[in-house]
Amino acid sequence: MKYLLPVICIFLLLSTQALSQQVFDDFEGNGTINSYYGDNCGANANFANPHPTGINTSATVLDYHDTGGQYANVRFDIPVKFDLSENHTFTFKIYVPSDQITGSQNNQISLKLQNGDLGEPWTTQCEIIKSIVTDEWQTVSFDFLNDPFVNFDPNSPAPTSRDDFSRVLFQVNGENNNDQVRAYIDDFEYDGTIDVGSGPTFNVLVWADECDGNGAIDTDKWFHQTILPNGFSWFNGELQHYTDRTDNAFLEDGYMTIRAKKETYSDQGHTKDYTSARLNSKFAFKYGKVDIRAKLPEGEGTWPAFWMLGKNITENGAYWEQLGFGTTGWPQCGEIDIMEHWGTNQNYVQSATHTPSSFGNTVNHGGQVISTASSDFHVYTLEWTAEKLRFLVDGNLHFTYDPADKNADTWPFDDEMYILLNTAIQSSISPGFTYSDMVIDYIRVYEEGPAVSTSELNAKDKALKYYPNPVRDVLNVELDAVNQKVDFNIFDQKGAMLLSGQKELSNGMLYLDNLDALAKGAYVVSIRTKTDVFKLRFYKL
Repeated sequence: MKYLLPVICIFLLLSTQALSQQVFDDFEGNGTINSYYGDNCGANANFANPHPTGINTSATVLDYHDTGGQYANVRFDIPVKFDLSENHTFTFKIYVPSDQITGSQNNQISLKLQNGDLGEPWTTQCEIIKSIVTDEWQTVSFDFLNDPFVNFDPNSPAPTSRDDFSRVLFQVNGENNNDQVRAYIDDFEYDGTIDVGSGPTFNVLVWADECDGNGAIDTDKWFHQTILPNGFSWFNGELQHYTDRTDNAFLEDGYMTIRAKKETYSDQGHTKDYTSARLNSKFAFKYGKVDIRAKLPEGEGTWPAFWMLGKNITENGAYWEQLGFGTTGWPQCGEIDIMEHWGTNQNYVQSATHTPSSFGNTVNHGGQVISTASSDFHVYTLEWTAEKLRFLVDGNLHFTYDPADKNADTWPFDDEMYILLNTAIQSSISPGFTYSDMVIDYIRVYEEGPAVSTSELNAKDKALKYYPNPVRDVLNVELDAVNQKVDFNIFDQKGAMLLSGQKELSNGMLYLDNLDALAKGAYVVSIRTKTDVFKLRFYKL
């Protein structure tokens, strides 16, 4: 695997420290905002500055293009909530060309704050309006402590006393009109920071597919889900048959490819014009971190996804349902969408949750723009704990699901779930579509599990090191011990002892070189020295 490098796993007892992040964008490739979205309005965050004059000669700006929508605006979300109690000012530059305005509206710019987690976010809105001039760059500031503001709900408290704002909107020349306006925005900045947290420490690899080899996918790890769940089609009006052929899912040169194709294909008494693949993992788990390094398909009408469902789902043809675990319908079983991408909105990737409290067109979602989603590999991450779900791309957080009241309606995420990979075809598929590939480098699942001695750490507080993990043949373990004989036992996940023996340390190193006999999977090794017992988890490739 060309991207699999030996990993030295150093396990420390760490305290969690909060991480702060700025909220800014210069539209030159620097910034932390990556989820711009136009509501009845064009939003292009990579637009050549058409007026490089005055106070703004930068090359790239945000193009705001209201083509007549009654409530047109451009917005973005942050993954947590603003705290406006100390820092409460938003600033940016704007240019409005007079020849791009219709109607007789006041020349103005509104900045609105909302709770983007809600189905009707405007009900939480707080707005500041500033007058602007046309045909020149100007800097405008919105101070939610000192500027006059308007609450949509007059009973809402002052914005600096609230903790529910997670969405920022720009609106030029007001709403409730069908006039057109074009504007250019640059150098957005919030004068504070947001606390995105450091996230938990998931440091033990418990399952992985490195996508090595050529030919068919690893059926010890994946199940081809092909049965039409309602007898004639897949859900959401999808047009494809899922197959178990290597035409649609295969390994090649260290990658897994899921290929959606235009072809006439008959199965289960129904003929369809497209084929693809839908894979269920034969591994289920509760809490952990999922990393998927992938390059996405493209084309209008393609719909690739990495996602998870409750192991207990009652879906005809699903792997775990066929094994007898199906007891709960959807959405009560819970669904976690690690990544979805629609070819009609190229390069915008979204994460979401579906629960009894919000499903289908769920309000629980967030995303970001990845300009090279279909041309380069990126790492899509889910961090799942008993408290929250965090979604990231290349380490950049874009959505956190953390309902205040966790119950069966809002949080069906305390049971085992499994991973699904697929590319669906929507009715909007381009007539010229032939095929497109989702290419996956690896899928890795981690859990929390520091490796420490069963006795207290010594005064030097040294942590145990072992590598590589995952391992193919030899596991190297560094022990803070003099040369001596040590005993070891290797157990599978069910606790059955598979290997045992005694090894001589060499300069404090233990070499477990008899791992070829183990099948792929997760294991625990217990190591006993004269003074300590250590337990380590590792993954065998």
